[in-house]
Amino acid sequence: MKPDVPPRLLLVYPATHKLGWARWFQLPSFSLQMVAAATPPNWEVVMADEVHDHIPFDGDFTLVGITAMTHQAVRAYKIADAFRAKGIPVVLGGIHPTVLPGEARLHADAVVIGEAEPVWEGLLDDLLAGRLRDSYRAPIPTGNRLTVPRARREILAGRRYLTTKTLQAGRGCPYDCPFCTVTNYFGNTFRYRDPEEVLAELRSFNRGLMVFLDDNLLGDPERAKPILAGMKGLGLRWGGQANLRFAEDPELIRLVAESGCAGIFVGIESVTGSHANHPKTGSRYTQADLIKRIRDAGIVVEASIIFGFDDHDEGIFEKTVRYLEECKPSLPTFHLLTPYPGTALFRRFDEEGRLLHKDWKRYNHSEVVYRPRLMSAERLYRGWIEARKEAYTWPAVLSRVLANPHGRLTTLAYNVLRKGPNDLLGREEPCNG
Repeated sequence: MKPDVPPRLLLVYPATHKLGWARWFQLPSFSLQMVAAATPPNWEVVMADEVHDHIPFDGDFTLVGITAMTHQAVRAYKIADAFRAKGIPVVLGGIHPTVLPGEARLHADAVVIGEAEPVWEGLLDDLLAGRLRDSYRAPIPTGNRLTVPRARREILAGRRYLTTKTLQAGRGCPYDCPFCTVTNYFGNTFRYRDPEEVLAELRSFNRGLMVFLDDNLLGDPERAKPILAGMKGLGLRWGGQANLRFAEDPELIRLVAESGCAGIFVGIESVTGSHANHPKTGSRYTQADLIKRIRDAGIVVEASIIFGFDDHDEGIFEKTVRYLEECKPSLPTFHLLTPYPGTALFRRFDEEGRLLHKDWKRYNHSEVVYRPRLMSAERLYRGWIEARKEAYTWPAVLSRVLANPHGRLTTLAYNVLRKGPNDLLGREEPCNG
């Protein structure tokens, strides 16, 4: 590198398939915005989001940084190998390299294990000094404070997303669900940024849609309430995800509604309720009660369902559809249980010999990658499709719309957007073995 030329960093977000027009409704990579924010100002930062961009393999870069979730790992490794073949060093980070650093090191000069912000500047200094190590492990997060720089949204320029107004108010989760990677990656406590810091960033946004990327924005109600109260009157309409139990607190529901919340994603997960997720769902109120409270506040409730737990037999699909007809979330979302590396579920299935393969690109919530206990993999996949189709028939959609008196047009629009892809399901069934 010439002394008068600034070092150049390429940050890459891998894509696993072509999205067509749907790419305009995606959210940008937040992790790469945070890495850019942690990069010293003497570095030139370039981003390549493969959802929108071609990867500049012929570019002149000092370093390439690639983030990868499990379903992106195969593509990330291919990109990394191509740059390394040209003599350009590569750093891999994100949840998959964090939980499988040995695998990631086969394709990288260095691996970031855990959160990038605490170690990134030191890594860059080591690179320029010629002493780059093969791994940089961030400290295990503790305490209840989160201190991070403000995301660098300018690296998103020239691309069209659903919105670029995204932020995290907090990280971490104490529930440690066996199928979830959040606790391993972000720690086992709720860590929040200072409320005034969050509000200052929110005030920098233009009016319109923004999205909180917290795994559980309302996990610690007392720390979330000042943020919600400060959002009133900002003209923002926002979405995010939370624990359904927040609806036990009438004051919290009021603050969520007054802050401009358009919709909340909540995890019902299983209607059987016996899959070790009790810390999030145990309550003296029924789920139907809580869903109705949120709907009555004018907030769209997107309820997540997972099929494939060990207590699920072939009757789970019918049972779930009937349950949803009773509690009427604004719209349901269905996933196949996926044992991600780094989770207790993955370790157990691996030890029991139940994993069908470790083809990471198929660990995507839409393919069965393990042997279910009480049905075949093929039956689990077919049942997932059948439930999705039945939940998005016109009678089912209209029933949910009528149950949302304070947001019928919005609820209808969301359901119509989901109905199209569900109607197309099953035309080309993937192999599940």
